Amino acid sequence: MSMADFYMWLPRITTLLFIGAFGASVGSLTNVLVYRLPRGLGVVTPASRCPSCETKLTWRENIPIFGWLILRGRCRFCQSKISPEYPIVEALMAMLFMGFYALWYVVPADVPFWGSIKPEWALTDEGMAFAYQTWPAFAILLALVASLVAMTIVDAKTYTIPLVLAWVPLGLGILGHTGHALWFELHHGAMTQTAPGLWITPDRTRWISEIGWQWTITTPAGDGWRWIGAALGGVVGLIVANALVAFGLIRRSFADYDEWEAKALAERQVETPGDAAKVVEGACKTSKQGENDESAADLWIQYPHARREMVKELAFLAPVVGLAIVGAWVLNPAGGPLAQTGVAPLWLTVLSGTLLGAFAGGGVVWAVRILGSLAFGKEAMGLGDVHLMAAVGACLGWIDPVLAFFGAAFVGVAWALLGALLGGKLRRAMPYGPFLAIATLMVVLGKPWIEVLLGRLTGASGPLHLP
Repeated sequence: MSMADFYMWLPRITTLLFIGAFGASVGSLTNVLVYRLPRGLGVVTPASRCPSCETKLTWRENIPIFGWLILRGRCRFCQSKISPEYPIVEALMAMLFMGFYALWYVVPADVPFWGSIKPEWALTDEGMAFAYQTWPAFAILLALVASLVAMTIVDAKTYTIPLVLAWVPLGLGILGHTGHALWFELHHGAMTQTAPGLWITPDRTRWISEIGWQWTITTPAGDGWRWIGAALGGVVGLIVANALVAFGLIRRSFADYDEWEAKALAERQVETPGDAAKVVEGACKTSKQGENDESAADLWIQYPHARREMVKELAFLAPVVGLAIVGAWVLNPAGGPLAQTGVAPLWLTVLSGTLLGAFAGGGVVWAVRILGSLAFGKEAMGLGDVHLMAAVGACLGWIDPVLAFFGAAFVGVAWALLGALLGGKLRRAMPYGPFLAIATLMVVLGKPWIEVLLGRLTGASGPLHLP
């Protein structure tokens, strides 16, 4: 490499290292969330302390990755062992952040294999995009990745997903994409399509997307006012449904589960000598702290009223589905009361794309949860999985969470086979959340090969084009 080439690549290498350091810091925050959220502790306070001696940690102990290495895995004050999980999570997050940045903004599109992973919106005439052009979409992706890692670790340990870990990327996806689209339209004007996937603004700014779409995620194409109406109507329905729950007109599902679990654990322990009252108290404490209790995880699928609870959830979803249909009819260009024609504003199109993604991602999981529970009389999937995939849909559009949901089944089969071969802790039952998270990352990175596979399965002449 000549000095000229080195100086040309130096800014990108420096940026890549900065992204890695930022990722490690996010990994440190992830460790905090994983430890504190299941225990009901605040994220900011109290200050970080050693779990063994309760000594407040200084900034030296909190340096991502290197802090653990300098301390050689032991507390500087009491010499207790520090779990290697902390530097592993921090290093994993650093590698994920660096890897996505390198694939999206450093590796040219003509590089075999690696260049094909790049999404359409990260392309320019030279085969690469500049981060300042598309950084909001990239930041949303990184926020989703960090949240998926956190949800995977917590779910694997506690069989629960703290909903705030899904709500953060959900909100960022909706607000981030919509805000970026509004800024883009205000500064560059309305876009017109001049070639498949290529949009040009009045000031000649080029925006590359997949064929038929306008943005970095799937959006209602053309004059998709029906879909815009359905998305807005669904949001109104969601507000109505939550209001009905708040006023007690619809009962919250599984509201009595904690009480039932405590009694079931007490009955199980009464068969052996012991104080049943202490067992009940311990069961409640375990439920609140979110500790990994194998017997409690066992009981989850033994709850006898799953079918009854699904009726409550169907009642909750009725306003959402009903008002989504009403919204599609109201804005229907073919004769709705408020029929709209022409191309919708870009920000509204993108907003509806994020909302439809959230509804599709959460809806496919919720449908399986309800149908499976009604069929087998046991809770088929957790509501945490619903929120997880809704977040994926808001950040990536409706296609990716649907593909990831079906891909998660193959990840689960692979885990089962791995557990059968290697044994040990890999043999234990795993919640479905980690499989959904892994499948989502596989979809993001493997989209070109998924397009080829779907093209062959559908008999198309080439790969299916997915945004």
